Amino acid sequence: MKIYVDFDDVLCESGRFFSELAKEMFGIDVPYQEVQFFNLKKTFGLADAQYEALMQTGHLPEKLLSYEETPGASETINRWVDAGHEVSIITGRPFDAYEPSRSWLDAHGLARVPMFCVDKYGRETGSHGNSYNMTLAELYKRRFDFAVEDSPAAFTHVMHFPNCRVAVYHRPWNVTAEFPNDNFVRCHSWQEVDHYLTTLCGEEA
Repeated sequence: MKIYVDFDDVLCESGRFFSELAKEMFGIDVPYQEVQFFNLKKTFGLADAQYEALMQTGHLPEKLLSYEETPGASETINRWVDAGHEVSIITGRPFDAYEPSRSWLDAHGLARVPMFCVDKYGRETGSHGNSYNMTLAELYKRRFDFAVEDSPAAFTHVMHFPNCRVAVYHRPWNVTAEFPNDNFVRCHSWQEVDHYLTTLCGEEA
C-alpha cells in the first residue's frame, strides 16, 4: 500500500510540547488533555504576536529535535517498510523546518522514509522550489491507500485520495470531530493503527 503519515501528534508529541511552551512563555496553563482545538491560537487564547512568537520558538531546530516520539511509531512504520509498503511522511510544518525534521526522523530510525512539507493550512510564504516542498495541488496528484492523521482540518485533504482509508490518531482536539465517512476510523495507539492496516491488507488478499 501507499501510506501517508502525518508528523505532529502522530509521530511525535507536539501538543504536549506546545502546552508546556505556552505555560513557559506566557504563563498560560492549558494542560494537554484540555487542548480543545487544533488551532493553538484559539486553544491558548493568544494575541497574534503571541501566537507568532509561540510558533517561531516551537519550530527552532533545537526545539524540533527535542520532541518526544509517540510510542510505537517508528517501530510500526519500519515494520510496514519491511513488509513492502511505500510510506511517506506528509507534514504541514513550515518549509524551513525540513532539515531539523528530517534529522529527527533519521535519529528515530526512520531514515528510509521520505518526508514532504506540504502547505496544508495556507500558512506558507516561502519557496516551493525544493523537491521536499509541495503545494496542495501537487499533493492531490498523488495516490495514497491509507493515511494516519490527527487533525480534523486535514480530513478534507486525505479525502482527495479515492478510497483512502484513514486512521484518525486519537487526540483531545479531535474527540468531538465528525468523520466524513466510514473510511475514517479512530485509533488510540500505534498498535491499533497497525491492526487496522493489517485488517485491510487481509481483506485485499
